[in-house]
Amino acid sequence: QVQLVESGGGLVQAGGSLRLSCAASGRTFSSYYMGWFRQAPGKEREFVVAISWSGVSTRFADSVKGRFTISVDNAKNTVTLQMNSLKPEDTAVYYCAAGRSWLTYDYWGQGTQVTVSS
Repeated sequence: QVQLVESGGGLVQAGGSLRLSCAASGRTFSSYYMGWFRQAPGKEREFVVAISWSGVSTRFADSVKGRFTISVDNAKNTVTLQMNSLKPEDTAVYYCAAGRSWLTYDYWGQGTQVTVSS
């Protein structure tokens, strides 16, 4: 049974930083892409960033380029999203996901709330 468990959300002031982690288990993810998505109240879920399990390739949404970084620890089966220079518009529930391509995600975590106050 595949599980993706996010942690690290919380409340932070604008300009601050947060680090989200996603612990993956239940299968081998070596051929998978690990992504982070977010959904703000009243809005559709949107792509934030993704990384290949090897860590070689990454993709970022324009809105987070230069502020967010992503990394993968293969030994710990953990994906980390480092969020810096946070803005109120980054407020959302953040979801970890795993998929076999950049566009298709098969597994999802339960989400973790990130709130950025102005």
